[in-house]
Amino acid sequence: MMETAQTKVKEHCYHCGDECITEPIYSEEKTFCCTGCKSVYELLYANNLCTYYNLDKSEKPGLTIKEEYVTMSQFSYLDEETVRNKLLSFQSDCLDKVLFQVPGMHCSSCIWLLENLYKLDKGIIEARVNFPRKEISISFNPQSTQLSAVVTLLHKIGYAPTLNLEILSGAPQQKSYGIYLKLGLAGFCFGNIMLFSFPEYFAFADEIKQEFGSFFGYMSIVLALPVFLYSANGFFSSAWASLKQKHINLDTPISLGLLSLFCVSLYDIFTASGPGYLDSFTGLVFFMLIGKYVQQTTYDALAFDRDYKAYFPISVTVLEKGLEKVISVKDLVPGKRIRIRNQELVPADAILLRGNAFIDYSFVSGESVPVRKVAGEIIYAGGRQVGESIELETVKDVSQSYLTQLWNNEVFTKEKSYFGFGTYADKVGSYFISVTLLIAAGALVYWVPRDTDMAVKAFTSVLVIACPCALSLSTPFTLSNALRIFGRHKFYLKNGDVAETLAKADTIVFDKTGTLTQSSEAEIEYHGQELSAEDKVLVRSVLQHSTHPLSQSLYHFLKGAVLPVGNYKEVAGKGIQGLVKGKEVKVGSAFFVGATSADVRGLETRVYVSIDSAQPSYFAFHNNYRAGLPDLIAELQKQGKKLAVLSGDNASEKENLKHLLGPGAELRFNQSPVDKLAYIALLKKQGNKVIMVGDGLNDAGALRMSDAGISVTDSVNGFSPGCDAILDASNFAQLGQFIRFARYSMLVILTSFGVSFVYNIFGLTMAVMGKFSPVVSAILMPVSSLSVIVCSVLGVRLVARKMNLLHKTKN
Repeated sequence: MMETAQTKVKEHCYHCGDECITEPIYSEEKTFCCTGCKSVYELLYANNLCTYYNLDKSEKPGLTIKEEYVTMSQFSYLDEETVRNKLLSFQSDCLDKVLFQVPGMHCSSCIWLLENLYKLDKGIIEARVNFPRKEISISFNPQSTQLSAVVTLLHKIGYAPTLNLEILSGAPQQKSYGIYLKLGLAGFCFGNIMLFSFPEYFAFADEIKQEFGSFFGYMSIVLALPVFLYSANGFFSSAWASLKQKHINLDTPISLGLLSLFCVSLYDIFTASGPGYLDSFTGLVFFMLIGKYVQQTTYDALAFDRDYKAYFPISVTVLEKGLEKVISVKDLVPGKRIRIRNQELVPADAILLRGNAFIDYSFVSGESVPVRKVAGEIIYAGGRQVGESIELETVKDVSQSYLTQLWNNEVFTKEKSYFGFGTYADKVGSYFISVTLLIAAGALVYWVPRDTDMAVKAFTSVLVIACPCALSLSTPFTLSNALRIFGRHKFYLKNGDVAETLAKADTIVFDKTGTLTQSSEAEIEYHGQELSAEDKVLVRSVLQHSTHPLSQSLYHFLKGAVLPVGNYKEVAGKGIQGLVKGKEVKVGSAFFVGATSADVRGLETRVYVSIDSAQPSYFAFHNNYRAGLPDLIAELQKQGKKLAVLSGDNASEKENLKHLLGPGAELRFNQSPVDKLAYIALLKKQGNKVIMVGDGLNDAGALRMSDAGISVTDSVNGFSPGCDAILDASNFAQLGQFIRFARYSMLVILTSFGVSFVYNIFGLTMAVMGKFSPVVSAILMPVSSLSVIVCSVLGVRLVARKMNLLHKTKN
């Protein structure tokens, strides 16, 4: 009797927060629901990681761990070479990288714990989480830990990765048909419940209602149950997950409305006090699912276009029968022989065939010390050659997603110094939901004493018709369409944030050589002691390894064979040198090759040459500015942009540039890469929003320092992950038009916000007054979302049409 009289206190697991259904397990005055949770706690405690339990203020910071014994032997197959080659995106003696999908992560605590994996296994160097994609990138030392150990650790702490070699090797994933099943079931049940509700809608069916009313009601419940349990499950689970984390998402008010309709309907039917609202309930779910389906498919289509069709305009030099041919990197297939010059990125995994390879993997591993490779060794995509040109044979297809991953590496991520539209939508959306709940509660309080049916109708209609999702849809749909249009004109932006930056920028800084000027079209004159045919071969042999615009222009100007080069070296902003047939060849600035001050009095752009320390001679370049440059400058001046030019050359073009850019432009010459970077930093310190336009080589630091760095490329592109956009040189003159289009795209977003606000004010007013039924609200909600999508898409297209940007640029 004493035992039954006592009230048993429910105990909750310290790790996951779940109620202990079975006999609790105690350890150090803490309660756990299973041995799995206890083991994870002990692991975190032993490594001083218990801050994990303080990060998330909800009752459930962790996951329930299944009671299973996980050992490395279960995953020993992951250490086999064939499996490792499929899973690992990068391999070296001291660094391996792997990307896993971890569906179990769900909150800030998960992110914190996963990014602290290196404290749990000393062999793990770094772990980075991409929360929206539920992915984790792990770098580890293969000499200290194994891939199987990393996977075992993830299992032990409750974040089992998805291990599907077919998916990881690029095989197509099976399409999920869940949304179709839910939509079909809801539509079927909605139609049949409408038939059962037929007597309620028409007076001449009163006899049927009296005889079969209760039967039809129970049949409606039978049909509504699968809709409640399956079709509407996504709304309930999403709302419950957000509430557990003490947040309110879009599905929270929708779920409240659905639940209230269903419960009131059950009460009315079982007590015979009314027909209920199951027709409205199933119709609501049906139309809501239609809205979700349209949003999902439209957004997926945009994501597909962004991920797989908007290739970077990277070209690669292919060797066919001893001749060089430049092709698009997307056309590169296994078995092709390619040439990679100094500072060029290896676009696909390849075997080294010829040349001295010193590969800088800093974009992949963060380690900037070049790694020497010998013939026969594999060189992974993402490595950058430092030194003479090398010949490779590709062994894998180009991984566009991998290049995207490099481009979006957080090392090159820039902090926003402005309040972005995306952030604005998120903040307004969260407040909007709270206001919606208050209005719904107010409508309920107002109508309950007057009309219970009207109270349920108004309460549910308010919850359903309020549509903050329209706010969150406007920005991604507008910017995704803007990125697509930019891509048609060979202007490739890293993400939508770059478009916002272009719209807000007030200062444009240009590099001169290879950016404002077109080196390949420049007139070249030689001055000095005549070069013999052998001397030309020596100079050309050194020039073949450089990607600098002047080097490439001079390389094509000089005709003849090329010879092997030893001790090749390139000093950014100064010049190149190397040993050819035992002779030291230097090509570059006057001071780099040792020219005296008397030799540098000319005012044209010069490239000096010295062979075995002989008296330097030089090639004079008469600059040929890019077609359409005056129109571009006029467009930028019309927009009120501040202009500047940074050049590593002398001031020979000062007067020409003054005439082109106007007296207000700042012109700086003899600028080293460090000088350029310092100038950009100064502009930003003064409060300017800066766009840097360069060739991606000597300007890499300035491109990264600017708010938006645009790399201009001709045929062969020295791709730099530090830039934010890549512009094909053939469309350089349209840059001003692109910037104006970005600004108009921001206006489209604001217009979409206005449409959403007007709709919601009108809809909420009518819903509170009881003028809208839940079904009508359910129809209007996806209509609202679709109206915002249409407004965004059509708005961007109308602006693009007006600016003649709809038609794709011809190759």
